[in-house]
Amino acid sequence: MEEDTDFRVRFSSLCFITDHVGFHGTIKSSPSDFVVTEIDEQGQLVNKATNEWISKVLHEPNNFAKKTKLDFQNLSFKEGSNQEVNIVTGCSYDDQNLTDIKTDESASEKEVMEKNDGTSKGKEEKVDVLGNLLDEKTNELLNHFACDIKEKWNSKTELIGSSPEFSLGRILDKNQRAILHSAVRQKFPFLITVGKNSEIVVKPNLEYKELCHLVSEEEAFDFFKYLDAKKENSKFTFKPDTNKDHRKAVHHFVNKKFGNLVETKSFPELSYNAGNPNVAITVRFREKTHKHRKRSLFECRDQKVIYTAFTLRKENLEMFEALGFLAIKLGVIPSDFSYAGLKDKKAITYQAMVVRKVTPERLKNIEKEIEKKRMNVFNIRSVDDSLRLGQLKGNHFDITIRNLRNQINDSSNLRERILEAIENVKNKGFVNYYGPQRFGMGRKVHTDQIGLALLKSEMVEAVKLFLTPEDLDDPVNRAKKYFLQTEDAKGTLSLMPEFKVRERALLESLHRFGMTEEGCIQAWFSFPHSMRIFYVHAYSSKIWNEAVSYRFATYGSRVVEGDLVSLDEDVDDEHFTNSKVHLVTEEEESANTYAIHQVVLPVLGYNIQYPKNKIGQWYQEILSRDGLQTCRFKVPTLKLNVPGCYRQILKHPRNVSYQLMEEHETDVKTEGSHVDEATLSLLISFDLDASCYATVCLREIMKHDF
Repeated sequence: MEEDTDFRVRFSSLCFITDHVGFHGTIKSSPSDFVVTEIDEQGQLVNKATNEWISKVLHEPNNFAKKTKLDFQNLSFKEGSNQEVNIVTGCSYDDQNLTDIKTDESASEKEVMEKNDGTSKGKEEKVDVLGNLLDEKTNELLNHFACDIKEKWNSKTELIGSSPEFSLGRILDKNQRAILHSAVRQKFPFLITVGKNSEIVVKPNLEYKELCHLVSEEEAFDFFKYLDAKKENSKFTFKPDTNKDHRKAVHHFVNKKFGNLVETKSFPELSYNAGNPNVAITVRFREKTHKHRKRSLFECRDQKVIYTAFTLRKENLEMFEALGFLAIKLGVIPSDFSYAGLKDKKAITYQAMVVRKVTPERLKNIEKEIEKKRMNVFNIRSVDDSLRLGQLKGNHFDITIRNLRNQINDSSNLRERILEAIENVKNKGFVNYYGPQRFGMGRKVHTDQIGLALLKSEMVEAVKLFLTPEDLDDPVNRAKKYFLQTEDAKGTLSLMPEFKVRERALLESLHRFGMTEEGCIQAWFSFPHSMRIFYVHAYSSKIWNEAVSYRFATYGSRVVEGDLVSLDEDVDDEHFTNSKVHLVTEEEESANTYAIHQVVLPVLGYNIQYPKNKIGQWYQEILSRDGLQTCRFKVPTLKLNVPGCYRQILKHPRNVSYQLMEEHETDVKTEGSHVDEATLSLLISFDLDASCYATVCLREIMKHDF
């Protein structure tokens, strides 16, 4: 693998828009020299705002008790004789597991039928639930949809594009919706049902498919029926297994996917051979905190998911590492966290976060524990929904630049050079490059290379790139080196430090599924969607950086025919549509209708247009160079869709303030220094729009690559 020997080479070729001389200095001498604070959508700094800035506060849990209660304990499962879809052996069979519903409202819980028990302890009226709630055509189409999904899975055919869906239509009565959810899932455990404004949509249950890699399909079928029925005090037991590693994989799957609902334990068979014991995994539902309030799985589904918002302060800590640590302490997974944007590692950062399935009280309980990892949480409160990327107005920066000095061969007054540079960028702006942190700080592999491999569906290559070591002798890089030499995921796990959350998650999946194309696909799913798509965005960002450099080299600051311009003067992020982008005409070029700060360039994706000039031609040449000339910017196997967007080529810092100080006045002294030889430090503060980089703004001010 070719090594990128000098990281700064990738950014030294980037251009400048201003013409001042600049100066030298040192940034990020310590994390406290670089403080980043998110600005929320209301324009408030998140480290100070205590008002509700995301959504309304959740209703108190007691309100839920007032909802109509549907007793799913009175559902029974009996033998039937209708020809239906058989998910295990084919598409038509004499179904022994059809779902019947007991309509006698006076029936007690004791009348619940156990699986495959064809007798009832009370007189029951047999009801075809799906037949009663669905018209004949919809029922038939549902069966065909289920058949199609199973046939594709059995033939190892990948589901192309977005996950297929089938709508059962709108069911206005909430109780009927709950019954229909149950009936579909009990009959077709390999499907899931989702509610959308009274509409029920049926989709493939990918967790079912994943479990089928570990156990027989018959076991997976029975397990998901058991899980969905949620019968209190019931148990489910997988077939006995002598393979300890295999049992461990089953334990891991069940606890990772359903650990908040069930727990697993292994028990040896009564007559087992001590030398080679047959051990069975038993699953049971966790005990409820409030036993007097018995609620079914479907009633719980009607209850709003708990969302807790908070401000996260972290110091010198990578964001995904912070999320991994918080997830462990709170008993959730990293994908349960949502955030508006990524933040620097070597800095003190304040950002808004929302975590699912965690109460404010639970989050407050871990405050002391996470302080050891240089993290704090505050502004804790209940909200109605998660955050999405880009849901912020921008970021505020408080930065100290130390050891200021003139550029080489520049004898001018340093203070004047500094003030000239700041005022110049305030007025003229800076080239809106993506910053180096977008691409990782590795010298051998950058995140954009991983993104390119994912776009080309080279899953094994992407895994190898992710686990490529640097030329450093530390535990992390020794573990990575061992993996590339052996592809032994289990052995690498024993070497990989616990704090490397992403690497360990990937390795655990590789240990379970193997270092095959399919195994690597499953391994990438150990990352949340936001992290998977981050790598693809990194590739798009790299190409955008190259494009804007080529654009300035070709046309300078002129707006020319074929350029794309933004028609919205108030754009402060990248989320504007094709309708807000205009193609400059020859007449508009001659009349100087548009200014350079209105020009945008596309960030690669399937829903963007290219400039109609030399820049558009350049994009096509680059895509051909990278083997993406036919790329649709969708990776169905990883559920990645990249529509693309537009990014302004120039940006301006706002609310700029600064102060020059002699270094001894800031309590940072160099050993042996004297007061009369004190160097200058610059304290500068400014605001930037979302997705702009402070290091790029500083690069323009200082005319210096970091």
